[in-house]
Amino acid sequence: MLGCDGGSGTRIRHKLTLATGLLECLCFAGVVFGWASLVFVLKNDGYFSDLCVNVTEANGTTVTDCSAQDERFSLIFTVASFMNNFLTLPNGFIFDRFGTMATRLLAIFLYTLGTLLVALSSKALSFLFFPAISFIAVGGILFLLTNIQVGNLFGTHRSTIITLYNGAFDSSSAVFLIIKVLREKGISLRSSFLFLSVCDVIHLLRTLFLMPKSHIPYPVPENYKYGVTCGKSNSYNVEEFEATRELKYVADTTETAQDRESELLKCENSAPSVEPTGKDNSFKSCVLSWFFLWHLIWLSVMQLRHYLFIGTLNPMLNRLANQDPDTVSQYTNAFAITQLTGIFCAPWNGLLMDRHKGKALKPGETEKEADLRSSVLSLFITSLQCLLFSICATVPLLPLQYITFILQVLNRSFLYGGNAAFISIAFPAQHFGKLYGLVMSLSAVVSLLQYPCLALVKTLGGDPFYVNISLTVLTLLAFIHPLSIFLYCRRLANQRESPPNTAAEATHREAAL
Repeated sequence: MLGCDGGSGTRIRHKLTLATGLLECLCFAGVVFGWASLVFVLKNDGYFSDLCVNVTEANGTTVTDCSAQDERFSLIFTVASFMNNFLTLPNGFIFDRFGTMATRLLAIFLYTLGTLLVALSSKALSFLFFPAISFIAVGGILFLLTNIQVGNLFGTHRSTIITLYNGAFDSSSAVFLIIKVLREKGISLRSSFLFLSVCDVIHLLRTLFLMPKSHIPYPVPENYKYGVTCGKSNSYNVEEFEATRELKYVADTTETAQDRESELLKCENSAPSVEPTGKDNSFKSCVLSWFFLWHLIWLSVMQLRHYLFIGTLNPMLNRLANQDPDTVSQYTNAFAITQLTGIFCAPWNGLLMDRHKGKALKPGETEKEADLRSSVLSLFITSLQCLLFSICATVPLLPLQYITFILQVLNRSFLYGGNAAFISIAFPAQHFGKLYGLVMSLSAVVSLLQYPCLALVKTLGGDPFYVNISLTVLTLLAFIHPLSIFLYCRRLANQRESPPNTAAEATHREAAL
């Protein structure tokens, strides 16, 4: 049995946890982001078709105007994407306070409720999609949140595993493409979503046997066990584990003046804590740090760009394809297929962040500081990808959208994987759920700008060109984040090269930071 045969059984359990978590994220967690494929099905099935009206043009030709129907579908996605992020804050508190099992049981309940509501929906009950898609979105992000900690089991590959899970989360949007293809083959929407409901049994079994009741600490202690085992499982409280590790760190780093420099890295400084001690472990001090602010802006502006693109993809394709349904279907399928590649794109970001692992640290440098320094390139490349994606999305040329799709999935994979990895690197582990939830919630508030953007596009006659230009300029703010980290790390490196001569000088430098 797993967990009963020492190290071999533990390694097998770790690999099985990794593989099943990857499958969970790939097939279920982020399906709502394949919304464009599902909208195509819903239109064919007549959902919100009562919003379509016949309009007589100036030349006397009568055409069907379904812009109100498109707006309703865009509104459903706007609400779902907002709930997906905003509720991550209370869910993060639940995760930190009550642990993995309680959080996953909540996820299973919400996901099952959402899929059942879709299965019960019909043309006459189109309004059920508002709560249904939101429940599926929130349940899916909770699956991802609980799986991110699996990276702690794999030490030097921690960031790679975290980004891999986020890539699987992005690729799961192709599930709605599969549902679209099945619908064209005659399998009803109800049957597909009932199947997704039944699959929640898999999530329940994984929660009981392959996930911890509390949390997975980092680094993983010797003989650490989780899930159902034949022996007694070790129970770890993340906050107590981190506090013990920090006390040991302080004891080991107060012997020389040079070692005291590592204590300068605190949450209330101009950057978050790399090795926090004492009061600097507080959640408030991390939230009020400059790193948290710039990271929030970095995530928010790029996420807004992605959400508006996904939410308006169907009407955009209709406009560029002159309302040709076959062309729109072809491009919708191409977009959904590219989403499958997210799982292959995301690990490259993790490899960038883990590239220093196994190498000797610089004199006086801590492991977390090295992680932080290594994240600069990842954050910069992610910002550059978003800028290129936004430029391509702005150009009203239909064939160019194939490149836009590729850049979009590449950037989205880097964005969310880099977000989770950065928070796990820069802030104390006992606050991961809360900080992850807070940054996602605040970015969700920013994402509500989708709606006034959509209203502005309508005012401009349905042409999003000027709105896209504005968003492209806005994405330039994302470059501030990697620049601030680079300057911070360089300042620390300069201080290591000229260590303080006295304790008073060290205190003065600490205040200056």
